[in-house]
Amino acid sequence: MSTPIQLIVHGAAGRMGRRVVALAADDTAFQLIAAVDHHSNPLIGQDAGLLAGVAASGVVLQSDWPETAHAVIDFSLPTAVDACLQEALQRNFPLVVATTGLSDSQKESLKEASKSVPICWAPSMSMAVNLTMKLTQQITETLKGVAGGLDVEIIERHHRFKADAPSGTALRFGELIAEKMDGDTIHVQGREGETGERTRNEIGYHAVRVGDNPGEHTIVFGMMGERIELNVAASNRDCYASGALAAARWLQGKPNGLYSMFDVLGLS
Repeated sequence: MSTPIQLIVHGAAGRMGRRVVALAADDTAFQLIAAVDHHSNPLIGQDAGLLAGVAASGVVLQSDWPETAHAVIDFSLPTAVDACLQEALQRNFPLVVATTGLSDSQKESLKEASKSVPICWAPSMSMAVNLTMKLTQQITETLKGVAGGLDVEIIERHHRFKADAPSGTALRFGELIAEKMDGDTIHVQGREGETGERTRNEIGYHAVRVGDNPGEHTIVFGMMGERIELNVAASNRDCYASGALAAARWLQGKPNGLYSMFDVLGLS
């Protein structure tokens, strides 16, 4: 039997961090060795397993980092990612960054850090979302020259607590579509007032915030006389947690570099 992957979960007190802890507890491929969160968190000192709603793990929520581990999964906040990255770099820990809403400078920091440690970063850890992204690329490549033109709109729905809009996943859908379109594209976030006729090279984004929706994206490809809609929706957060664990497993033994879920799923 192979040695379990010694896992650190950063942001372990958050909604997603708790789900990673819970799923890792049920996966013999992993051994949770540290559950890390900010030192000011009032839950510091409590058992990470109990916080996640599973059996006691013997690992308490803490702000200190261990010196050895096989992988780190970060599900925290954009403001906490920089410190996590520095800790992982100091200790040469393979790192999965699943936190959304990163700035351009933070993405550049990930690229630079990946010269020293293997990093997997993606706007969404969901396997279904990433497969849908691949389909989106194929549809765009096939239909971009269709007679009458191709219109693309992206509608995303998330829970009321989500702080960024459009979602990082929606923006990534748009980036992938733009890469396959001919010529420059214009990214339009919502519409209001006398906007005039839709231009031929727009990609539209529409953000909906309702209840406890864990994430849903609809990509609309409109043509004259017909349309295609791709819809991918999460019914709970476990798809993101299981995707992050799959990425942490895949990173084992990989050379330094910046990877995506396309790499994890063999879609690159």
